[in-house]
Amino acid sequence: MNADRIPADADAALMARLAAGDDLALNELMQHWQTPLVAFILRYVGSEAEALDLAQETFVRIYQSRERYQPTAKFSTWLFTIASNLSRNMLRWRQRHPTVSAIATDRSGESHDLLEESTSPERSPADNAEHNDLASAVREHILALPHDLKTAVLLFEYEDLSYEEIAGVLGCTPKAVETRLYRARKSLGESLARWQIR
Repeated sequence: MNADRIPADADAALMARLAAGDDLALNELMQHWQTPLVAFILRYVGSEAEALDLAQETFVRIYQSRERYQPTAKFSTWLFTIASNLSRNMLRWRQRHPTVSAIATDRSGESHDLLEESTSPERSPADNAEHNDLASAVREHILALPHDLKTAVLLFEYEDLSYEEIAGVLGCTPKAVETRLYRARKSLGESLARWQIR
């Protein structure tokens, strides 16, 4: 998570201001949460354009629910719950409309990798290619995971949420989150077995 992210009680205070009619509070929430939110959704849906649209829709939902918000859990839990549900709905829509391309693209229309593919002067061209192939395989595997496993992995590995926070997003127990992470890692390990035997 970003080191400059506002504390949880500050999130609640901003939501209280928003509920009281101070619309500028939403700008502050967006300033602090836009980057991690877009990164989460991008890894979930695999499309930069869709990630930006869904992040915007998430903040619209937050604004629409501003008067009903109760700070019984962390704001991040509520935020990622909305985002994960919107992301899941987007993927369901894609499945019902298979003629629409599901290839991850950025706004320029070029392929966009969710996990950074990079070259390193310390690695040989063959090693760089293998590294990028592995990153691509991890990305594709995560995209293919069921909703509960994918959400748990993305929130734990990339957003540094605790088991308790992820449980709040998924509506399950922390023990169930642990089980889901184990299943996701086991599945990933089996999928990437060809890289492990080299």
